[in-house]
Amino acid sequence: MYNKKVRLMVKYALMIAVTTVTTMAINIPAPAANGYCNLGDAMVFASAILLGKKGGFIAGGVGSALADLLLGFSFWAPFTFIIKGLEGFIAGYILETSFGKKHSFLALLPAAAWMVAGYYIVKIFLYGWAPALAEVPITIIQSSVGAVVATLLGTAVLKTKIIEDPRQMNDKSNIQ
Repeated sequence: MYNKKVRLMVKYALMIAVTTVTTMAINIPAPAANGYCNLGDAMVFASAILLGKKGGFIAGGVGSALADLLLGFSFWAPFTFIIKGLEGFIAGYILETSFGKKHSFLALLPAAAWMVAGYYIVKIFLYGWAPALAEVPITIIQSSVGAVVATLLGTAVLKTKIIEDPRQMNDKSNIQ
């Protein structure tokens, strides 16, 4: 039991780190509403694919917020924690359903839509509707690319059997 908990903590820590680094590695400024475009969504989604809804929330929220802090966007970190955390949770939740077990990419789209809507709403309050609307296409592209990359990466990693597929585990598993 102790060994399983330690392994799970290591998996969470690894995905938090990978999410942070991936978000920071390539970030393109989106000046209309003081944001940036990045590849972090790929790792948020990959976390959900590999670790389920709880892992998606933890890695997505903590890893993305940590990247904001380290890149100097500390103002965004609380919003990012909630938006990206819920993005990972929604993706993981849908992936654990019978629909998600068969259609990984399509299962990620509602979570991607949540991320776009979440940032849009926050940006409306902070900058007004015009700058918020100007960044919607960028966040749509970011989340779509992330969903494609995560589907390919997650499928490849699960085929190696290095990690158990959370979609195949029952509700009493250690993933929850």
